[in-house]
Amino acid sequence: MDRRRFLATTGAVASVGLAGCRSMFQTRSARSPPLVEDRPDAVYVPSHVEGMQMVDMQMAGEYMLALSYSFPHRFWLVNGDRTNKVEISGDDSVHLMTTVWDRDTGMVLPNGAIRATITKDGESITSGKSLWPMLSQNMGIHAGDNLSLDGTGVYDVEITVPPLSMRRTGGFSERFGESGTATFTLEFDKSALEEQISYETLPDRQGERDALDPMEMDMMPVSRAPDTAAMPGTVVGEGQSGDATFLVSRLDEVPSGVDTAAGGAETDGDPSYLAVSMRTPYNRYPIPMAALSATVTRDGTTVFDGELTATVDPGLGAHYGAVADIGPGDELTISVDTPPQISRHEGYETAFIDFSDVSVTVEG
Repeated sequence: MDRRRFLATTGAVASVGLAGCRSMFQTRSARSPPLVEDRPDAVYVPSHVEGMQMVDMQMAGEYMLALSYSFPHRFWLVNGDRTNKVEISGDDSVHLMTTVWDRDTGMVLPNGAIRATITKDGESITSGKSLWPMLSQNMGIHAGDNLSLDGTGVYDVEITVPPLSMRRTGGFSERFGESGTATFTLEFDKSALEEQISYETLPDRQGERDALDPMEMDMMPVSRAPDTAAMPGTVVGEGQSGDATFLVSRLDEVPSGVDTAAGGAETDGDPSYLAVSMRTPYNRYPIPMAALSATVTRDGTTVFDGELTATVDPGLGAHYGAVADIGPGDELTISVDTPPQISRHEGYETAFIDFSDVSVTVEG
């Protein structure tokens, strides 16, 4: 099955589009085609796919930051176990997006409180606007929102990245504790949007249990969880629930930045670290902003029962982890206590909501 891939041009300002016919540009009313009928409670191919326009990339304190935009489009907010669709407003001009990553490792960093201030000719257009943390099939983890601009012109866009609120371990344990700010110049021409950004409907694929390929850009990474071979420690099991995959690894050495005395039961001998990487099917994007817990039983006796803390680590990526006594033959049960509260683009809005417990027999 052929898949569409994003391609990037070179230079500080690049237009990112999809392979395919440029004649498929649509009017705004057509850029929100009907949702797929009988959408599965799982990841599926959306009704359409859009390109994007890169504005620039800059350092914001310790963070590498990219600013881009696309057509305004619908997306879904998550509140507990419910989703709320955000429709396109008649005033919306663009869907503004930011991607934040560590320049040294190329790892995209989930951050739930990025803010944007936009001015034009010294006049405020929006001030301190919080962008929604989001998950999309072609961009992975980013932050964005539909915003209204004041027509064609040059805008100053100030983006503030707050300290990373997740636990940080390993090489990240002493990093990302401060905020960073960068200012971008956005030259916006409403009439040129359809010449700059591609748009394509997917009538032959929409609704399939599959996903669009991630965009391909040399200058900006896409969030990816480590594959099984690259996962640090010993991979001891894997399970599925809510159309997410849970890859479980045991590290004999607890990463720096983890309090070995916190949570769970006491361990016999040297403590080990239980890491659960929750990721999307097909594209292997990490899924942040959930609450997970785990229970480990051995010969009918509980040896660990506690929270798995949301954590970001250079090797493990964004994951959920705890100090735990875990060994071959143990029975591990992973519970999703709160579904991922990250907002979703079309194709992810029906997945990662309803979870049953994940049961894994720990391998050697």
